[in-house]
Formats: sequence, structure tokens, C-alpha cells
Amino acid sequence: MKQFSRSLIHFTVLLIGCLLLSCTRTLPDTRETSGDHKPHYYIKSDRGTSKIIECDVAVYGGTPGGVTAAIQAANLGKKALLLSFNQHVGGMTSGGLTATDIGKRETVGGLASEFYDRIGRVRMYSPSDAENLYLEMLEEAGVTVLYGRCLETVEMEDGQLISMTMETNETIQARVFVDATYEGDLMAAANVSYTVGREPASAYGEPMGGQWQKDSWENVYQFCGLPISPYVDADNPDSGLLPEVSSDPYGKAGEGDYKVQAYNFRHYLTTDEDRIPFPKPAGYDPDRYALLARFLNYDAPIEWVFNYTVAPMTDGPVQLRLGDSNNAGSFSTDYVGGNYKWPDGTYQSGSFEELPPPRRGLTMPMSELYKIREEIFQDHVNYQQGLMYFLANDPQVPEFIKDTMNAWGLDPDEFQNTGHWPHQLYIREGRRMVSDYVMTQANCESKEIVSDGIGLASYPMDSHFCQRVVIKEDGRDVVRNEGGFQQGFPAPYPIAYRAIVPKKQECRNLLVPVALSASHVAFGSIRMEPVFMILGQSAGTAAVMAIDEGLAVQDVNYAKLKTKLQEDGMILAVD
Repeated sequence: MKQFSRSLIHFTVLLIGCLLLSCTRTLPDTRETSGDHKPHYYIKSDRGTSKIIECDVAVYGGTPGGVTAAIQAANLGKKALLLSFNQHVGGMTSGGLTATDIGKRETVGGLASEFYDRIGRVRMYSPSDAENLYLEMLEEAGVTVLYGRCLETVEMEDGQLISMTMETNETIQARVFVDATYEGDLMAAANVSYTVGREPASAYGEPMGGQWQKDSWENVYQFCGLPISPYVDADNPDSGLLPEVSSDPYGKAGEGDYKVQAYNFRHYLTTDEDRIPFPKPAGYDPDRYALLARFLNYDAPIEWVFNYTVAPMTDGPVQLRLGDSNNAGSFSTDYVGGNYKWPDGTYQSGSFEELPPPRRGLTMPMSELYKIREEIFQDHVNYQQGLMYFLANDPQVPEFIKDTMNAWGLDPDEFQNTGHWPHQLYIREGRRMVSDYVMTQANCESKEIVSDGIGLASYPMDSHFCQRVVIKEDGRDVVRNEGGFQQGFPAPYPIAYRAIVPKKQECRNLLVPVALSASHVAFGSIRMEPVFMILGQSAGTAAVMAIDEGLAVQDVNYAKLKTKLQEDGMILAVD
């Protein structure tokens, strides 16, 4: 009955879409899997005849922030267009992250609150239900959604975005644009300043900034503090490093680098009898998990809990729970170090004491960047699928761990077009805009409170590991993870409107509610899906006000914006 109901919902949504949309590729199609029933980040679009599409507000990026930005603009009477890079809307919320990092529920208002009210819960709904609800809300607002639209080039004139051209050969002309991508692709194409990686602690006076901070996670997921050797032959450094241990030199405490926190897939698990066994990926190599095998068989009383843990001598090694299952261990589903080139296609090793100047523009044509990301995406698929298969089947894995793993599998009701594997990689951070105002740790800790708040964040400052390296401990070379933290703060804090608009001299009609202007530390708190929905709605409101009043987005009257946001149920302060 559950399968029939979901199939009926999917059919109804597709039928409505066919009636509403007449442009090419307006609906999800088999390009998503390229006929191989595998997830893909990028499959090159068919190039059609040249076509101009006009609208008031063009939103690029089908993330939750993109969905709410488009809905809000449409609700306020504008012709809104949502362009999704892939065949889905909802980003991570429909891509597996349904154990919502909500922070404090009372800080969530507006369309975000409506979404959670209508889905009936804040956490542990199904990804497909989330996407269906987003589609329903987009339809109710009258938003046109175009799928499989990959940005190719933009046209700028006198500091304004005039149009963006997609690989489909469609040129989108709008009065205001919203970059709602996780990576900040439209922002970069528009030559807006951005940064990638971790600022040094000195850049913004952030105790959590840079490498080797001491305030949080110092002994969490560090191989239980055991002297795990990083070498193929444990007693021979000349034998080389094990796979998944970096040879990159690391920096001193507080220094910055160009590394970003690890990505993973939030796969959706079940113990039902019809579960899908963890698949064996093509090119599977058990030697890739030699470090994990060494840890699993180390002669020490380690307790494996298959969930989050901070207790001494405990570890995951992975999280197993009904539904959304995350990274949870020293060597787990986070692919540490596998994503450095994802944000803009480049990576430079090394560390720095002083913050480098912001980057501007594209480092390469978008098509080349997409191909690099597709390779990284597939590497993540192979890594995580291989990890789960290894834990469930490899003779090096203790029997009780294999037995536990084999009681679980992928949910057959989810991600049916991609082999029941999530279609969305968890891009925990990509590019981050550098505008006239940068959100920092001081904002998170209410030491600096902005006067132009457009929504609240309430989740702890949170970063997953950025590198796995060899360090000296008691005279021995051992493996340690670095860059993880989760640090709380006293109260929910407002996010500045100035942080979602570029510098005025760079672009006057673009809003960036996802890859916003924030340090690595502050972004670790802001980067939660409910907050992206809040910031997306605020961006949609500001876009309409800029159009109606003939203003640059930087010149929107904050008092009027605040009043309108509050009228629409947004929460800008809590007691």
C-alpha cells in the first residue's frame, strides 16, 4: 500500500508538471541515471535551439533556499523561474538529510515552518515525501521549474547581471537573480568575490578558526587515541602511507588553508525484509579500507556503537539507524580529503598565517568544472558504497560487525531512479561569498549582533574533518583527523542582510542566500537546511522589493524589509 501510494503521488506530480510546463526538459527524466541506474552529479544537457526566457526573478539552484526564494517571489506577484541543476528540487532535504539539524524550532518561521508543519514533523520524514511537498508548494505558488539546467555563461553590463545562458542553449533574462547553489556558481560567474577553505584564526579573531583548534572535538573520532600506524607496513615508513591518509603537509595551530570539510551521502537505511543489500561498487578494492581494518582489529577494548559517541574507547564505525544515517566514526562515511577541488575546480596545498585576498571569476569554463565534480562525485559514491560493502562482507572485519551490518540495507522505497542511493552529495561548504559584511564566530556568540537581521541561526558551529594526517605522538607516527568541531553558543543569533548581497560595485541585482558571506567557522552554524529556507525566503522578498522600487539589492530599505518578513511569519528575534 505504501509503494502504491507513493507511485500514485509521483504519477500525479508528473502529470501536473506536464500540463503546467511546456519548455524543454521541464521534468525529471532518464538523464539522471544515464540509463545505468546510478546517481550522477552531471550529465551534459542536449543543446537545443537558441531560446530566450524572460522572468522577473530567476533562481538558480534547486536547494531548499532556492525553492523558498522562488515561492516567495511568486507569492508576491512576480514571475519566478527556478532552475535546477539536476532532476530534483530540495537539495539535501530531498537528498537524504531528513534528520534535520534544526537547532531551536522556535527560530524557524515563514515558509520553512510551513514546510515542517505540512510534512508533519521536523525530523525523520522520507526524502521522497520532502520532494513531493516542495513540488506541491512550488505548484501552488505558480513557480515554473526547469530541470537539468546547467549554467554555461552570464552576461554582465554596468555591474548588473543581464542574463545567464544554460547548456541547453536557453538564455534566461531577469531583473533580479538569486544564486541558491551550494557552490556559489552563479555568484562566481558574475565575478563576485569569494573564498574557499579555512581562514586563519587571526583573520577575524576567531578562537575556532584555522587548523588544530582546541575548543571542541580534540579527542573525538581520533581512533580512540590509539597509536594507529599510517604505514602499509606498520613498522616501516618506507612502505608508504595507507590509502585515505594524506601526504599533504599540515599547518600550525591557527593557520588557514584551502581545505573544506568532508562530504558524504546521507543514505537512507532500513531493517525491513525487503531491504537492498549494500551494493558492491564497480572497481571495488578492499585495500582502500586498510586503515579501517587495522583500527577494527587493533588489540584494545574498543566498543563499537554504530552511532554517535564521544565516550572514551568507543567509535561508530558508521551510523546505522532507520532512515537518514550520517557519518559517525574515525574512519566513516565522510570522505576526508576527497573534495578539495569541488568548490571551484582548484586546490593549492599548504597553509597561511594571513588571509589571502578574495578570488573573483571562474577558474575554468563551467563544463570543465562540472566534469571535475562528476569525477569527485563518483569517487564519493565508490568510496562510501565500498565502505559499507567492506564492513558487511570483508573477512578482515570482525564477525559481529558484519552481522550487525547485514541486518541493514538501503530502503527500496527511496531513490528508486538511482539504485536506491541518494542523488545528492552533501556539499557541506563550497565557495563562500566575501561581501561588505562577513558573518564570524563573534556573531554566533552574540559578541557582535547585526542590526539588519533577516533570519536566525541556532545550530552549533559545526565542521566535519578537513584532513587526515600523520602526526608525532609520544615519539611515534600516528594517524589523526583534524578540522572537526561542534561548539555551542549562548543564544540564537541574527544573520545580516548584508551577508547575502554582494559588494555593490560587483553586482547590484544578485542575492546569495546559500553560499553567503561567512567565515568557515560561522558558516558551520549557518549552513543548515532550515536556515537556507529562511534566507531563501528573505532573498525572494528583497528581490521583489528591489524590482518594485527600482533599487539595487544593496539599497533595499531594511526597515521595510523587516516589516514584510515579519508579516510573512519570519522569526527575527526570540526571547
